[in-house]
Amino acid sequence: QVELVESGGGMVPAGGSLRLSCAASGGTFSRYYMGWFRRAPGKEREFVAAISRSIITTYYADSVKGRFTISRDNAKNMVFLQMISLRPEDTAVYYCAADLAGSYLRNPATYDYWGQGTQVTVSS
Repeated sequence: QVELVESGGGMVPAGGSLRLSCAASGGTFSRYYMGWFRRAPGKEREFVAAISRSIITTYYADSVKGRFTISRDNAKNMVFLQMISLRPEDTAVYYCAADLAGSYLRNPATYDYWGQGTQVTVSS
């Protein structure tokens, strides 16, 4: 059983930056592909970014490419999402998730464990 706890959310003006963190415990962190998803009010959960176990490969949604950066520290069991040039449409609850198989990282249904989420609000 893997427990994931997100932190770092908050309220920022448009153009601002935030760094989300996700701390993992209860499993062998380096075995898992890690992803970030978000859910805006009235919308379905959507893929934001993912990173391979070895840190070599990253994946991004088109809407965040060039503005968000996913990274991980396997020694500290942490995954991060650095967000810059934030826009009001980035407002959502952000979730980190762990996937053992890594078969289709853009699909939330494939992930095995989820955090509780952290709210990000970008004001215009």
